This record gives sequence, C-alpha cells and structure tokens, in this order.
Amino acid sequence: MTNAHQQRPDLPEYMTWEELERLPEEVASCVELWDGRVVWARRGPGEHQEASNLLWSALRRDAKRASDNDPDECWRARTETNVFFGQQGKSDFVTPDFMVHRCLSTAYAHVRADDALLVGEVLSPSNTAAEMEAKRARYAAAGIPWYWEVTLHPERSEIAYVQAYGLASGIADLPAGVSPLHKANYLLVGTWSPADSTEITIDFPFPITIAWSELSL
Repeated sequence: MTNAHQQRPDLPEYMTWEELERLPEEVASCVELWDGRVVWARRGPGEHQEASNLLWSALRRDAKRASDNDPDECWRARTETNVFFGQQGKSDFVTPDFMVHRCLSTAYAHVRADDALLVGEVLSPSNTAAEMEAKRARYAAAGIPWYWEVTLHPERSEIAYVQAYGLASGIADLPAGVSPLHKANYLLVGTWSPADSTEITIDFPFPITIAWSELSL
C-alpha cells in the first residue's frame, strides 16, 4: 500500500466493477473494491514503487527457476495486479504491490485468489497498522498461502526489513465464550534486515534467495 492520494473525487460508498471501469483510468487505478465497497489504495513515493519493482524482479527470477526445475509447476510474478475474490464476479478485489500466482490457462485472464501463491505489500511510513491488518485479513480469509511485508525506512531511502508470513487456519484455544475475529491468519515465519543478514533466503513457497544488493533503492 502507498501514500495519501491527493484530491480524491467524490465516489459512492459502493460500486460495481462495471461502474468502476467507466471511471477515468487515473481514478479507477487508485480504487479497490472490498465486497463492492470503495477503498482508496494510496499512491506512494518513488521509493515505494522502486521497492515493489525490485521485489517483483527477484521473485520473477526465482519463480521461473522453480518452474524450470519442476515441470508440474508453473508460476508467474506480477506487480500491482488485481486479485479477485470468489469464483466469479469482479466487484471484490485488492491490488497487492507484488505477487506470485499460478500460470493461467488463457492470456489476459484475471487472477483469482485461488490462483495466488504469494502476495506482498510495501509499507510506506504513512501506512497505519489498522489498514494493513485489514488488508492482511482479507488475504488470509481468501486462503492465500504466503504474505510478505516490506517496510521502508522512515528517514532514509532504503528498505528497513522484510517479513514473510505463512497462512495458519483453525481456531486457537481461547476462554469459553471468546471467538477469534478471523478464522485464518498469518504467522511470522521469517524476518530479514540489511543489518543482520546479507540476503533474504527461504525455501517456501519455493526456494527464494534475494541479496540485499539487489534491493538497493
């Protein structure tokens, strides 16, 4: 997610995909629909876009390598591509900063949550914990197995750290009468920063190795 969008036009609280398509591209590209509710996806500084692109490039390389090594698997890495929830319809979607999804059977097909393997968000200094928790919960509820967060340094043009989360489902042991807000959530499985590592390395969802030198903004 990104920084505050300037001069937002007045839009209804709820819209359909068809209504969204009729808006000017510069407006429609800043909107996500959460069960039809209009949610502004903020535009970010140059560092945000650069970090997204660098993560995409590295994941693209490793996804291709994984696909080449296993003919039964085929993965594609994308940036700022919509992920649509449900099996049909397009009025419920979010737009991760970068993602990896299964290869689709037809060209220009939309990515459904069932196709997504890994989604990622770049956090700018202005992002709030509440808005990121809400978006993370949507990814988890859709069953997307892996979620990454990339946090930018608040004062310098650099990535401060990267965190990887794996999907956990099921209800934890809680006191009688207490229910969890979300039935699926992500658990932190890895965290890396330039201060304590030379590279990001993890074997899931496929072998990934990204040197910090590749992520210089």
